[in-house]
Amino acid sequence: MNTAHAVSYIQPGTFIKAMQNPEQAQVVLYGAPMDYTVSFKAGSRFGPQGIRHASQGLEEYSPALDRRLSAVKFADMGDLVLPFGNVDKSLEVIYEATRDIVRRGQIPFMLGGEHLVTYASVRAVAEKYPNVVLLHFDAHTDLRNEFFGEAMSHATVIKHITKFVSPSHIYQFGIRSGEQDEFEYAAAHTNLTQDTVLEPLTRILPEITGRPIYVTLDIDVVDPAFAPGTGTQEPGGVSAMEMLQALRLLRGQNIVGMDLVEVSPPNDHAGITTALGAKLVREALLAFWHE
Repeated sequence: MNTAHAVSYIQPGTFIKAMQNPEQAQVVLYGAPMDYTVSFKAGSRFGPQGIRHASQGLEEYSPALDRRLSAVKFADMGDLVLPFGNVDKSLEVIYEATRDIVRRGQIPFMLGGEHLVTYASVRAVAEKYPNVVLLHFDAHTDLRNEFFGEAMSHATVIKHITKFVSPSHIYQFGIRSGEQDEFEYAAAHTNLTQDTVLEPLTRILPEITGRPIYVTLDIDVVDPAFAPGTGTQEPGGVSAMEMLQALRLLRGQNIVGMDLVEVSPPNDHAGITTALGAKLVREALLAFWHE
């Protein structure tokens, strides 16, 4: 791919307690407002802004972790300026932004946007950590070769990530939707657990402790009763509490990158999903990178 696309940001508001100086940050939060390949309900391009807005209603203190956000060195760069409608160029901008963060020795934390944005972020992280482990929390397998004739889609993202992350290093949790051939591929190549999150994550922790880990969290892993604001709702998911507990379980692990994707504020006028998204971001910041 051509890597000559400029990286620039707009600042639509910042996450609660984010630092003003990104140069001093350990973790860099940034938005990737892209939803061009969403196959059902669009709107996740507004996810980063919605999550930031919802964060203003949170306390900075987490009683579950006994930690405060003011002790986390993180900055919010705002949203990437993407060439609207151009999938390839947008992915290249996201890749370059993530690569720049990683090269500065900082940790990328991306807010989507549709799940395809993860392809670009993981690509950049895997260049520094070729043995990276991918923890994939999702309702969907995302292991198709193409979707409606398109190779690059939110439904194909994990399959494309296998180009630079070994399938044996990919752990999938909460999966409850996909085509038969996707589940057959996962059975032969990845580590997929259907429906649940907490128990299988607890079980595999000894395998991944100490290794570089990238976490990709599609909000639709959570049951739509708790997170209706997403593009492809899939009943039967985990509770909001189970997902929060899963992030807390990763406390102390070597998390080298993360994203939260598919939050779609237009599909949830009550703001339930953005509120959960903001709390998931807060708990991840506190669990993974607290001083």
